Amino acid sequence: MDQGVYRIMDANLNRVMEGLRVCEDIMRFSSNDEKMTARFKDLRHDIFLAVKDIQREHLGEMVSSRDVNDVGVKSNESEKTRDDITELFFANAQRGKESLRVLEEILKLFDADLSQKFKKFRFKLYDMEKTAVEQLSVIGDVR
Repeated sequence: MDQGVYRIMDANLNRVMEGLRVCEDIMRFSSNDEKMTARFKDLRHDIFLAVKDIQREHLGEMVSSRDVNDVGVKSNESEKTRDDITELFFANAQRGKESLRVLEEILKLFDADLSQKFKKFRFKLYDMEKTAVEQLSVIGDVR
């Protein structure tokens, strides 16, 4: 398998977990919503468990393909600031959704059933995002 495939998988697994963790912490510490915090935590853990076998089997390829000298690492101006906690949440939820979509596609090269599981994760995140953003808009700007 092309090393780029492992690099894409590794980068997007990291991205989705990081984005979900930011969303989880916003719901935990800004919203104090135990239920939504648990939903984000559960989704992170479900994703981790879903890829555990592939990571175990291909960990060497994934880690060896990792390259922090990424040609796309530079942030654009809109990524450097956020206006409020809702915008911060939305940016990280978007990051998670995009990464789940990439993983859904890349995993077709390994396991069609697992790819479909990632599609379900993505739609679950759409639903969670809707609930969370509605709730965050109630608490407003907490800067």
